[in-house]
Amino acid sequence: MVFERPQYILLPVRVSTIVISFAIALLLNFLPWKDLTLVPDFVALTLTFWCVRQPRLVGLGVAWTLGLLMDTGNGVLLGEHALTYSLIAFFAITLSRRILWFPWLQQAMHIAALLLSVQLVGVGVRMAAGGAFPGWTVLVGPLLAALLWPVLSFVLLAPQRRPVEVDDTRPI
Repeated sequence: MVFERPQYILLPVRVSTIVISFAIALLLNFLPWKDLTLVPDFVALTLTFWCVRQPRLVGLGVAWTLGLLMDTGNGVLLGEHALTYSLIAFFAITLSRRILWFPWLQQAMHIAALLLSVQLVGVGVRMAAGGAFPGWTVLVGPLLAALLWPVLSFVLLAPQRRPVEVDDTRPI
């Protein structure tokens, strides 16, 4: 006996939902825990979600803009987050069809690999600009972000889910 996941018919996403989710992610990133390495990058995770789910609405331009906002907000090297977020957007859009085929656990593993590789690029940029190696604990943040992937997906898809009410007159 094969058990399949239920397939939901989703409503179209509203642009306001995307903007609000990015605003909340920016606020979470700007909380005073930037010195903690165990905190995931909420903007990167939200950007990855929307690039995978809505690649026509959220792309490289949005990623670059969010990266510049993060750079100016944190006072770091200008373009550091812009580069890493653009890489996230590129690879998330490229792999979006593949990622969506898998269940949540395998999606989280894809996201972990993506965020870890981009985090290493960010560390390389910081070190090339004269910064010190931050230590291997910097790799814990992307792993925690991958653990948050199913929760974030459930929360961000909630406004798009159709009601489950039964209507005999509805053709679908």
